[in-house]
Amino acid sequence: MGVGKVLNDVKPYLAMILLQVGFAGMYIVAVASLKRGMSHFVLVVYRNLVATAVMAPFALWFERSCRPKMTLTVFIKIMGLALLEPVLDQNLYYMGANLTSAGFASALVNVLPSVTFVMALILRMEKVRLRSVHSQAKIVGTVLTVAGAVLMILYHGPVVPFPWSKAQHHGGAAGQAAAGSGFLTGTICVIVACVAWSGFFVLQSNTLRSYPAELSLTALICLMGSLMSGAVALVAERRNTQAWVIGFDTRLFTAVYAGIVCSGVAYYVQGLVSRQRGPVFVTAFNPLCMIVTSVMGSIILKEEITLGSVIGAVIIVFGLYALIWGKSKDQENQVADVSASGGSKGGDLPVTLGQLPNGNGKHELGNTRGHVFDVETPATNGHY
Repeated sequence: MGVGKVLNDVKPYLAMILLQVGFAGMYIVAVASLKRGMSHFVLVVYRNLVATAVMAPFALWFERSCRPKMTLTVFIKIMGLALLEPVLDQNLYYMGANLTSAGFASALVNVLPSVTFVMALILRMEKVRLRSVHSQAKIVGTVLTVAGAVLMILYHGPVVPFPWSKAQHHGGAAGQAAAGSGFLTGTICVIVACVAWSGFFVLQSNTLRSYPAELSLTALICLMGSLMSGAVALVAERRNTQAWVIGFDTRLFTAVYAGIVCSGVAYYVQGLVSRQRGPVFVTAFNPLCMIVTSVMGSIILKEEITLGSVIGAVIIVFGLYALIWGKSKDQENQVADVSASGGSKGGDLPVTLGQLPNGNGKHELGNTRGHVFDVETPATNGHY
């Protein structure tokens, strides 16, 4: 009985660690395929087709009796969600990771919670009380993540040596490569991708009010994303029809891996863990993905890690946890207010593309019935 209890307590930790390794694998195989010539436009199309095939059966079965009626307004919102997430977000992220490195991109994407917080603050969807320690923690966390990102962009420094990669380092090669225009373009792509993903959160929370069928919404977003990104890819790759041809190689593996692991298994595992421990517990494991990606990238892709990237990533992690701490206290206060009033207040913003189910196992971040509501710090993994 005691052993069973211990195993039950360990399961959430083990599940999240394995999931982070799976996400890190996604970063690595995607960058490896892109650097070997795979078009990121085509990768997005195939990835979302696989995701649609994985999610649609679950949506058709589990929501067959509770799926609301489709309206023109909801359809337009779904088109907007598909444009923000699969088309803009994924394409820009893959492009940025290809121009920089898997480790750098996975570290920089940790600014996503802060971008979402700022966007929600501008739209008056986030409550900030300057005298509250928790609100101060959210503000400090946002400033730290931005400062860490700026440091990673402006300062590179010497290459950090690893025991397994000493032979591959050649003086200031990494610093010279990082100073190029390609690095700056890639960095901008990743940042804009985070902005698009944050906009997706805001629009999804609104869409779920009129179409509260999370699995169906996820499948529809993946389907429309496949169609829209397919149209973009047809235009972008009109002179290169060979870009669409994939055999039994790393390109096929990347598309299937991304669709199944990051859009299938991840939804289920995160749903179980989130239901048991809450979304803050899930988010707390994000930096592990960054660490695993950096190590695997230096081994498999021979990527060099500079001192500026390490220092900036550490600052971003501190900022991330400050923001998470502030949000976790908001949740505790919200639960206390709801218990005291006997009613319900505004909920959280949705996670992404069916990405992180909420505590009820549904792909949402809460409802938006109130005029002002708190924004749930989104997970930054399992997305790309």
